[in-house]
Amino acid sequence: MNNNSISGQIPPELSKLRNLVHFLLDNNNLSGYLPEELAQMPNLTVLQLDNNNFDGATIPRSFGNIPTLLKLSLRNCKLQGSIPDLSEIPNLGYLELSSNQLSGPIPTNKLSENITTINLSNNNLTGSIPGNFSSLPRLQQLLLANNSLNGSISSSLWQNRTLNAIERLKLDLENNLLVNISGSSDLPPNATLWLKGNPICSNESLVHFCKSQVENETRISIATNSTTTECKPQSCPYEYSPTSLSDCFCAEPLLIGFRLKSPGFSDFIPYKKMFEGNLTQCLNLFVYQLYISSFAWQEGPRLGMYLKLYPIYDNTTNNHLFNQSEVQRIKSMFTGVNIPLNGLFGCYQLINFILPDAYKDESSPSLSTSISKGALAGITLGTFVGAATLTAIISLIIFRRHLKGYHAVLKRCQASRSLLKIDAVKSFTYGELALATHNFDIFTQIGQGGYGKVYKGTLADGTIVAIKCAQEGSLQGEKEFLTEIKLLSRLHHRNLVSLVGYCDEEGEQMLVYEFMSNGTLRDHLSGKIKEPLSFAKRLRIALSSSKGILYLHTEANPPIFHRDIKASNILLDSKFVAKVADFGLSRLTSMPDIEGATPAHVSTVVKGTPGYVDPEYFLTHVLTDKSDVYSLGVVFLELLTGMQPISHGKNLVREFVNLAMKCCQDESDSRPLMVEVVRTLETIGLMMSKYSDPLLAESMESDPKKTSTIPPSSSSMMKNPYTSSDVSGSDLVSGVIPTITPR
Repeated sequence: MNNNSISGQIPPELSKLRNLVHFLLDNNNLSGYLPEELAQMPNLTVLQLDNNNFDGATIPRSFGNIPTLLKLSLRNCKLQGSIPDLSEIPNLGYLELSSNQLSGPIPTNKLSENITTINLSNNNLTGSIPGNFSSLPRLQQLLLANNSLNGSISSSLWQNRTLNAIERLKLDLENNLLVNISGSSDLPPNATLWLKGNPICSNESLVHFCKSQVENETRISIATNSTTTECKPQSCPYEYSPTSLSDCFCAEPLLIGFRLKSPGFSDFIPYKKMFEGNLTQCLNLFVYQLYISSFAWQEGPRLGMYLKLYPIYDNTTNNHLFNQSEVQRIKSMFTGVNIPLNGLFGCYQLINFILPDAYKDESSPSLSTSISKGALAGITLGTFVGAATLTAIISLIIFRRHLKGYHAVLKRCQASRSLLKIDAVKSFTYGELALATHNFDIFTQIGQGGYGKVYKGTLADGTIVAIKCAQEGSLQGEKEFLTEIKLLSRLHHRNLVSLVGYCDEEGEQMLVYEFMSNGTLRDHLSGKIKEPLSFAKRLRIALSSSKGILYLHTEANPPIFHRDIKASNILLDSKFVAKVADFGLSRLTSMPDIEGATPAHVSTVVKGTPGYVDPEYFLTHVLTDKSDVYSLGVVFLELLTGMQPISHGKNLVREFVNLAMKCCQDESDSRPLMVEVVRTLETIGLMMSKYSDPLLAESMESDPKKTSTIPPSSSSMMKNPYTSSDVSGSDLVSGVIPTITPR
């Protein structure tokens, strides 16, 4: 029952659930204290409460007396106090207590020899590293970074381990007070040690342990099917089983997306064969019938994988498929959560169950090509049935939330399918985008706002995209949805986010954009992303976003006012080039009448984000190009830091502040033109680009012919100002917006 926004305190009465095996309530809003009565559950193997708010609570000592516990995970729960003695848990394999406020020394009693992972990083722990960590034969990760541990590091941590070719040992001891290594500093080939931020790094002979970590924590291992030279591809209408008893066994597999929600290890490779044997035994299949085509660690950490299940090898027949009853049996075991995996692998989640064309039978509608919403509901129901008493006890906490969500889903399901068709924009089906995001799994979510959620997805052709999904009651309605599609289908500029396509079916409204790997400017300015932006990057971001807005104001015909410029609507690509996004509130300028005159103004309802809205627009309801200039000025102010870079005798930050303040003048006539903003930023950038950022020079390119022909701003031409009309109204539908030449 993780990720359900359950709030309140954990009821001590839960200890009466005698048959509960997996207790997962991570990623909720739980508060209060941790009931010591939970230790009385006789069959509990996984206790996982990550990312909750037990502010000031301590870890009960009784948790050290749960005889069946295999995994204890209490990451990021605001826990305080000391770590209890856990040496009496005989089979504990995974201990995760990171990102709390735990203090005092680490207990010195020896932990279970089954333990694979110890993560106590990001706490306030003191004292030395216990010697008992040196005698743990299955240890994969010892993570103690960002504490106040002192003294020496015993080389027995790695010298007492004999690692085979597929085993790894990771020791992260960064940012402590460790002063030396006692014993040999020679590590086995598969072991890594990180010591950055310790006094020990002053020792030149150990400085190679003090570099930044470059290991990609999302480890992906992909296996590909292979055939021998004796196999004849043309004779196989399906594919050759890579693990078959025969090199040329041709068969059509079932395709399954699968996730381990609480694995008891950090490295899957040493446990892969055990998992294959365990899963096939549970499914009553031979091991050679299972092939793990890929697996990847995901946030949690959880382990996602794609499986292929092949029918039994039979060289006496030409049968290459599972029969219907076998397909139904296997599918029901996955969807009904009826696979009793070893406790080491924890509980699991079915992502999808895909039937290739060879298995499709129109007379059997129950065999679908992918898992449907109904199937997902069945999975959830099966999980709840398995913990019926648990649900009953906490139902009072979540009833109202679920009731509200039920009505929202019901309303969407009853919505009729839209007939929206827009030329030059790809229309995706709901199924395509569900497959791209693993059925909109929470671990593919990369953002959320008033409109709904944003997911990272991979399309069938391998293109990585961002998918923005409107939710019931969102601030983005049908009008804004159409506006963004029809605007972005005609706007093409390197500093505007590109629209890949959209989905408008099954009551869902989704927009598919190019994926911007560095997220939003707001993410970087808020500290969500730890690495700070250099001044050169900030300047490049300001310039490239300004150029995107300049394109809207001067090269679009008719010009367009964005109306919602803010840090969260400026996205950054892999090179930190800024692109303006979210055109749901944008407006077209009014079209001239038959005599060529443009109306003085159009009264509009004020829309935008508080803090970024032009005060003059707010008071008069007259939207002009200077309204975007004001909003951009607020973004400039956000970009400023305490840095004081000096170049050619000028304080660049002060020059930048002057520009930002000019953009934010209350009177529109006092604000500069957008072309003046771009030119000023280019001047500042040229002063820095020689020695600070070679990419900045690229952004300084300008076309003097174009800038010289840029028309004056609306506030400078009172006889013929740019004013606004609603872009999602009849003018847009009738084709007012022409195709704009890409730049």
